[in-house]
Amino acid sequence: MSNRLLVLGWHNIDPTPGFPDPPGVGRLGFAKQLRMLSRFANVLPLQTALGLIEAGEPLPSRAVVLTFDDGYRDNLELGVPMLERAGLPATFFLVPGFLSGTVGAWWEDLSSAFDRARASSLEFGGVTWPLTSPTERDAAHGAVRASLKTLDHASRVAEVARVSALLEPATSPVDEGLFMDWSGAKALLAAGHEIGSHTVSHAILERETEDGQRAELAESRSALESGLGITVDTLAFPNGAASDYSETTTRIAAEAGYRCAVTTRAGLASGGVSPYEMRRVVVTPTTDLASVAEKGWRKARSLVGRKAAALASRR
Repeated sequence: MSNRLLVLGWHNIDPTPGFPDPPGVGRLGFAKQLRMLSRFANVLPLQTALGLIEAGEPLPSRAVVLTFDDGYRDNLELGVPMLERAGLPATFFLVPGFLSGTVGAWWEDLSSAFDRARASSLEFGGVTWPLTSPTERDAAHGAVRASLKTLDHASRVAEVARVSALLEPATSPVDEGLFMDWSGAKALLAAGHEIGSHTVSHAILERETEDGQRAELAESRSALESGLGITVDTLAFPNGAASDYSETTTRIAAEAGYRCAVTTRAGLASGGVSPYEMRRVVVTPTTDLASVAEKGWRKARSLVGRKAAALASRR
């Protein structure tokens, strides 16, 4: 038994403009990952794992929770049938704005514009970025994407629109239907999976005012609960790095009625840290999951061993 939990997080399975991969690679990789987890891990629903941690009870050895962010349509159309065949539960952190189609996924919009760019260069951040080769486009895209993450949501959306216009993208409906809608969210529930909040608009919370953070967290929970007829008390911070939330964020999350929040800070979750800063390992379908899991479990065993030795030395 253990008190350490490996929380894994995916986004998409098939390639998208924002997460490119060769066709078919994601499906094959995800199937391989599920086979490994079925054989070697004890996969728990997030709510079950939280209950054990909160009660101070030990988790099963090699305890794992599976999570997905954003609500990509392939999570439902590909992921759910594959999870069902493997007999594994998951939690899906959804964005009401995406479900309703009132908010776009800024990173996908930006990536698509770069993919379809006809401009030969881009003026951005006081630099002229050439766009005549894939390498040059990747460099410009990376610089713009990193810069946009420093903005609040409204400014980020406006800047994506401005940069996209400068790129002069060829018209294409390539991104239509990339995310699931409310009926898709209901289908996740019908398949026996859990749903959590990922804010209303996928705002990076630390870039917002305190009132803005409160609205993102409270309104997301309210929209999901009223739209799906369930209680929603788990949360994933968008982007989720240490600089993307603060003590203000975690306090507001608690006040809004959330039971926990997961981050993208790599490591093992446990009862020894705030439930609003749960560590999580973000992976892709092509990640060598066996290596990631073994490294995490080996670290957990090492920590348990050191703790036991320290207790023994005090006797």
